Amino acid sequence: MPRRALAIKRETPSDNRYHSEVVARLVSKLMRCGKRNTAEVLVYGALQSLEKQESKDAVGVLEQAVKNSTPLLMVKARRIGGATYQVPVEVRPELGLSLAMRWLVQSAKSRSGKSMAEKLAAEINDAAKGEGATIKKREDTHRMAEANRAFAHFRW
Repeated sequence: MPRRALAIKRETPSDNRYHSEVVARLVSKLMRCGKRNTAEVLVYGALQSLEKQESKDAVGVLEQAVKNSTPLLMVKARRIGGATYQVPVEVRPELGLSLAMRWLVQSAKSRSGKSMAEKLAAEINDAAKGEGATIKKREDTHRMAEANRAFAHFRW
């Protein structure tokens, strides 16, 4: 990332099946070692099982889950006078979306279950309802920022 100029943000192309940028970003977060087709099969399988369970639009449920799990505040370590303070800062929307996706994938991976598609579907469903490990991670991040509100004047 350049120090002086702003980094150019590339536009994420939407996925082929649902024509949604959120689904395409989830596929990219889930992908490992360049195996996009495997990641697409997992995400599409999770969305199909969500449609069967909820009898609602799966992309809408995914967008609701991402919206519920996107953090608004986080803490950043800032070293001042030999001491390190956890300074609360607001999260940019792009970073918030990226963190929400990352937490969804991590929470799905850590779940116990049969296949990754089922675990991902269950985690998306829980996050859309406002519960689960992803939502707990967001609340912990907000709680940490709230607890360190006294150091907000160290923001830069």
